[in-house]
Amino acid sequence: MKITSLFNNKDKTVFSFEVFPPKKDSPIESVYERLEEICALSPDFVSVTYGAGGTGGHSRTCEIASRIKNELGVESVAHLTCVNSTRAAIDSTLEDFKAHNIENILALRGDRIEGVEPQKDFKYASELCEYIRGRGDFDLGGACYPEVHGEAEDEVADILNLRKKVDAGATHLISQLFFDNSVFYAFLQRARIAGIDVPIEAGIMPVTNKKQIERMVSMCGASLPPKFSKIMQRYEHKPEALRDAGIAYAVEQIVDLIANGVDGIHLYTMNNPYVARKISEAVRSLL
Repeated sequence: MKITSLFNNKDKTVFSFEVFPPKKDSPIESVYERLEEICALSPDFVSVTYGAGGTGGHSRTCEIASRIKNELGVESVAHLTCVNSTRAAIDSTLEDFKAHNIENILALRGDRIEGVEPQKDFKYASELCEYIRGRGDFDLGGACYPEVHGEAEDEVADILNLRKKVDAGATHLISQLFFDNSVFYAFLQRARIAGIDVPIEAGIMPVTNKKQIERMVSMCGASLPPKFSKIMQRYEHKPEALRDAGIAYAVEQIVDLIANGVDGIHLYTMNNPYVARKISEAVRSLL
């Protein structure tokens, strides 16, 4: 099933999850139990990142995406990055996806790896989208950045680059995480004015510990509204309270987004079935 078709029902908000493969030194089976619990919540689809921390080959991504779709019965989306890949490597990965019945791809540039010289075949995700479009009947998703990509010159340049990605074949978009809904709404307005009319899912990450938020903010530059910062400060030394407060904050974000007609919610689960279940239960009737 093509992910694009999920957005055809305007009376329903698409609700999806993201999971990631285990680290290279951990057996892939170590995530199977958590995957089963997460898929049992019946999301519309589950995306699988391209290796923990954005590194590693495609094989674990493919294996997990295949298991989610072919064994657990939930549609999957395989992330595919290009900055460190040659055309030959991308061709091999696409053949692997086809062999495992994976028809949905999130096409990404990917993070540059310190000390590793990037390959030269693909510089941008838009180039990857265009390349994949001519090599199989894949449905392509793309990433977007409500608070502007860290390497973009400004908001205008960022939106113009996003338009290129859509023109190259991305049929829907998933946003980077954010903690201030007004930031997302402002981005959405810029995108629509620029003629980007594909569905855009809002990426929501429930913060369950202080180290997690510090790592995520340093990686993606998400701003922290005063309300969110106060919650983190008050409960940073109370792990259970911080977890529950983070879940409550994410639920509040989601309720507001759905009320304002967002196309979809993409929940960054961090492979945590408890968090995914609590949020799913809280918003299921709204979807």
